[in-house]
Amino acid sequence: MKKANLLIFLVLPLFCLAQSFQLKGKISNEKSPLEWADISISNSEGKIIDGTTSKQDGSFEINLKKGNYKIGISLLGFADFEKEISVEKDTDLGIIFMKESETHLVEVVVQSKKKTIEQKPDRLVYNLENNVTNVGGDALSAINTAPGVVVQNNAINILGKGTSRVMIDGRMIELTGEELNNFLKSISASDIKNIEIISNPPAKYEADGTGGLINIVMKKGARDSWKNTTTASYDQNKYGIFALRNNFFYNKNKFRFSASINGKTGYRNIEENLDMYFVEGPSKMKAVTKLDEDNVSGKIALDYDFSEKTTIGFQILKDKSNPNFNTDIRIDNYNAQNELNNYILNESFLDRESGNETYNLHLITKLDPLNRKLSFDVDFFNYNSKFDREFIANNYSSDETFVDVNQSGRNISNQDIDNLSFKADMEHPFQALNLSYGAKVSFTNSKSDAVFYNTITGTPVLDTNQSNQFEYTENNQAIYVSGDKKINEKWNLQMGLRLENTQTNGFSKTLNQETINNYFKLFPTVFASYQKNENNSFSLNYGKRIRRPSFSLLNPFRVYISSNSYSEGNPFLKPSFSDNFEFAYSYKKILRTSVFANYITDGYGVIFTSNPETLTQIVTRENYFKGLNYGIGETYSATFADWWESENSLYFSSSDIKFIKDINATPVNGLQFDFSTNNTFSLGKSSKLQVDFNYTAPYKSGLYETGYTSSLNIGFKQDLLNKAMQVSFLINDIFNTSYLKNDVSVVNGVKQVYSQNESNRFARLTVVYNFGNKKINVKERAFGNQEEKKRAN
Repeated sequence: MKKANLLIFLVLPLFCLAQSFQLKGKISNEKSPLEWADISISNSEGKIIDGTTSKQDGSFEINLKKGNYKIGISLLGFADFEKEISVEKDTDLGIIFMKESETHLVEVVVQSKKKTIEQKPDRLVYNLENNVTNVGGDALSAINTAPGVVVQNNAINILGKGTSRVMIDGRMIELTGEELNNFLKSISASDIKNIEIISNPPAKYEADGTGGLINIVMKKGARDSWKNTTTASYDQNKYGIFALRNNFFYNKNKFRFSASINGKTGYRNIEENLDMYFVEGPSKMKAVTKLDEDNVSGKIALDYDFSEKTTIGFQILKDKSNPNFNTDIRIDNYNAQNELNNYILNESFLDRESGNETYNLHLITKLDPLNRKLSFDVDFFNYNSKFDREFIANNYSSDETFVDVNQSGRNISNQDIDNLSFKADMEHPFQALNLSYGAKVSFTNSKSDAVFYNTITGTPVLDTNQSNQFEYTENNQAIYVSGDKKINEKWNLQMGLRLENTQTNGFSKTLNQETINNYFKLFPTVFASYQKNENNSFSLNYGKRIRRPSFSLLNPFRVYISSNSYSEGNPFLKPSFSDNFEFAYSYKKILRTSVFANYITDGYGVIFTSNPETLTQIVTRENYFKGLNYGIGETYSATFADWWESENSLYFSSSDIKFIKDINATPVNGLQFDFSTNNTFSLGKSSKLQVDFNYTAPYKSGLYETGYTSSLNIGFKQDLLNKAMQVSFLINDIFNTSYLKNDVSVVNGVKQVYSQNESNRFARLTVVYNFGNKKINVKERAFGNQEEKKRAN
């Protein structure tokens, strides 16, 4: 803590306030004062440094330091006003008369079509509403349609860079893996404004996530309006899934409110295959699961402007799921001559409940005339899961004669995770550079237990060797400082440093085993950009990242997947670290080239081992590798005709992975190839056709060889009732080729081949109905406090 306190003292000094003067005036037309006019102040470089809006009487006030500026005023329905001014003392501009536009509309609705992909200095912005296939979908499926992002094996990856963490409105979701995916499925895609892909995040953001961050930006209501959207959708795969969602937005004067509720019910079919090639002969498993998709979720958000300088708000998200499932498993055991020796029939039922609660309280305030802004966030997150699985496995001879009971058991486990965090961020602009700094503290407590009963005799008998109680705490303190400087009209530089101090403690009550891991790390970031001209721009960035194990992976309990397969955690797992480099080139903002490399140390992952004596698969996790991932990516945005828009990406990546632990396996490395094309065809003013295709070639990386995946999706949307209603139809993964297939690993001389198909092929019918008062949709101007305005609206 002494080091942390010293760094806080060094990077968070108190700055003296420079003398400032008041600039004021009144906005009016020929008849009356004008309220809500946007006033912006630009410096000599043309950069907007401050701004405000006119009050009810048309007046405005801005405090500025001595200097020369340009004032700009805009208001819907009026011609823009610009004037150069010199501020050497308190200045009154008097009454500024605005001239009405030549075409004066009594009722105005401003609609601007955003590009599907927008390239910003440190992130790629994906406007998913342009893609018809997202209508009626959820957040996870929307992320999977974003360029350069794939969802596979319960992990969200930025291609060639690794696993990414997910944020909502800039706030980290404290979940990973399957738990994160289930949470994202509870969020409606219609709630999402856009998705930001931040492959190398600045120092302001958490350093967790090897592949960077995916930030989901939720929709906010337009000023002085209210709107309600109701969405009903039905998916048909082997079974059916029905979803009903409602979103409400209200925005008036100083008050902004939004609420949504989502419900989903139905079933999904999952098929899995696992082949294990033992010396004695292969063992082949096929599992068919009927998964219950019942889920209810909701969100409430409220913001209130106490004054022009201060806004306070809160947000609540809740989710409740009952993903129960029935699984039928057949395991065929062969001899060395590939003749069937015997087989096992395994029937199991899982009774499962899971829930999330997220609470956020935030305050944003402008401190002084120098436009310093301070924001506070308090977040509380809870995740709980109850897992109760009963199974019985019977042995049969090759002639289908019942032999005996192979195994019968009941596996019960519960997990409860609490996270409380406090964060403060300061934006501190100077004439020389824009400085930002802040701090965050986070407290996590995870409790989990697993109990296994052997029920082979018909009477449950507690097996203490397969039962465990585990408690885990993780505390993290972080501070950061970041500065960006526009060197000249062409060059921009940003540098940052984040310090994170972490203390973890894992305690197994059953084993009486305690694992402590404390570490103090620095995470530097550097961004440099060069704007050669209007058509050509270049950027280079570097950042150090960390990937922390999820809480469930640290628990040494055993959970049975089937009678011959179980998974167990590892309390000794350590975080892995990566150094990420990226060089990017943009041509006319339609062609983007990215060359990237990331070097990973202490990498951890899943290892599939096996026990030849019991023909059992064991799923474990270890820090077992290090290595380099590198590649090149191309993204091309094209408008081939007024009726045809296309987004295309092509990635080549490779790896050089080495094992740092003896796991009795040999690393394999090779080239990975990914291609996707998303095409939107306008069939008139109210109809759209969407045709998307993606393909990932077979590839090798580290311990695994993975087969190809591909998907062809076709969607159609029809606007009705003057766009108040939309009807859409989607056929997803027409040829049923998007599932994980032929995932191969060889450990201890035993080859294992795994495939999983999760009902990605389905047909979806969606009906969306909008109503409300949306007559005024105010055009925004990018003030210096634009980020805070977006967050407050």
